[in-house]
Amino acid sequence: MTTQVAYLEDIVLVDRCLDGQEVAARDLFRRHRARVHGSLYRVLGSNTDMEDLLQEVFVQVFGSLRSWRAEASLATWIDRIAVRVAWRSIGRRRARPPEEELGDHDAIAPEVGGSRAVHAREGVRRLYAALATLSPSARIAFALHEIDGRPLAEVATVTGASLTATKLRVWRARRALHALAAADPVLREFLADAPAPGGAR
Repeated sequence: MTTQVAYLEDIVLVDRCLDGQEVAARDLFRRHRARVHGSLYRVLGSNTDMEDLLQEVFVQVFGSLRSWRAEASLATWIDRIAVRVAWRSIGRRRARPPEEELGDHDAIAPEVGGSRAVHAREGVRRLYAALATLSPSARIAFALHEIDGRPLAEVATVTGASLTATKLRVWRARRALHALAAADPVLREFLADAPAPGGAR
């Protein structure tokens, strides 16, 4: 599907939603749910409250559809809302006891079993415990770029930051994580394949 065709489809879909067509609203939700869920999960590190967060994102999406001006794709516009929801969730989680922040990290491939899976889950747990020490802006930029695999330019767009600021946030996050890993052999091993902080890509 070309960008122009997708753009026109977005406009038609939004118009149908604004006309009150329930089937269009369901279609919009189905198209974007998986991506939003994946991004929230990779930023926050667990499925705790995920259904509530997804609902919060899409309540805001449908409540503000008239404000979408098609200057960015519908997906990008929805992702910006998801980032704001993630930001607020990070703030709420910081008020919880530390052990609750660790969550239930189950993002391990099903073929990874036994002690290897346990070790991998512990690495993920420690990674997200380390991410919890970062500022929300650094955590979100790092997670979207390094974990969700988005280009820096896209991360800058959905977070509403300049490309330079986004690069700096990712670099600071990497530096902080590698500093924490220096005293944590499990985290150090888990990050072994990640680039050392020496400049943002």
